[in-house]
Amino acid sequence: MSTAYLTHPDALRHCTPSGHPEQVARMEAITAALAATEFDALTRHDAPPADEAQLLLCHPPEYLDRIRMAIPPAGIYQLDADTHVSTGSLDAALRAAGGACHAVDLVMDGHAANAFVAMRPPGHHAERATPMGFCLFGNVAIAARHAMERHGLSRVAVVDFDVHHGNGTQDLLWDEARAFFVSSHQMPLWPGTGRADERGAHGQVMNVPLAPGTDGVGFRRIYEDMILPQLDRFAPELVLISAGFDAHRDDPLAELALTEADFAWVTGALCDIAARHAKGRVVSCLEGGYELDALAASVATHVRVLMERGA
Repeated sequence: MSTAYLTHPDALRHCTPSGHPEQVARMEAITAALAATEFDALTRHDAPPADEAQLLLCHPPEYLDRIRMAIPPAGIYQLDADTHVSTGSLDAALRAAGGACHAVDLVMDGHAANAFVAMRPPGHHAERATPMGFCLFGNVAIAARHAMERHGLSRVAVVDFDVHHGNGTQDLLWDEARAFFVSSHQMPLWPGTGRADERGAHGQVMNVPLAPGTDGVGFRRIYEDMILPQLDRFAPELVLISAGFDAHRDDPLAELALTEADFAWVTGALCDIAARHAKGRVVSCLEGGYELDALAASVATHVRVLMERGA
């Protein structure tokens, strides 16, 4: 089988103010990186829009109405200090969530070994009824619930290695006993959540704060000693990744010191977990990463490992 790559031009229609780190150029950089000949073997799919039933797996109807009503007929509207919407934002956000769900379908139905969803806006900060941190819908949490409800899975792991805590995913999966949510993230750092004692309603949340300056050696040790053994114990039937690349040493928004080699290592380690327990099934969704060259190189490295493991 092959690795599925899901994206859509609507990702370019979600516009943010000039100078905003979550910008259209992020998608342009990723698209250029994955246009290289070595990625010709990817099976490319348009990310479809999520339907209302999929969104309602995690968000209430009144929240969906609020987001729809916030979309401006022109220009850019500010939802909070960091989060903005433009005329094309709803279409982009629907395809980000829908792409994640469709990637789950492709992998679960045996049409792809694994998948990477390159869409924006990201999703892991969107809480049940609160957009924040550049995010509108909880893409990965929605995909996890979709895997449970449509495919009958009872053990879905969500691993978030973005430099910021995935507070939205935690909120959306807090009461979900079928999901094991793991977040490694810098602390202290926005949004201020993600303490180790935040454990979920069923003890199924694992937060691993990392000190500013943590490099690849420390990052790998923490995964080897703490996170990977817990994932093995959980024995997931599907591994979902919130793939944020803002823990890169060149990223302007935080102070971890990972490199492309560290993202390759953690991708391979998570693929190993999936190979042991989930028939290799991995779905990865783009989250952060704001230094464009570092983002492009890190995504290329991440997808390269997925392709090697999915061959």
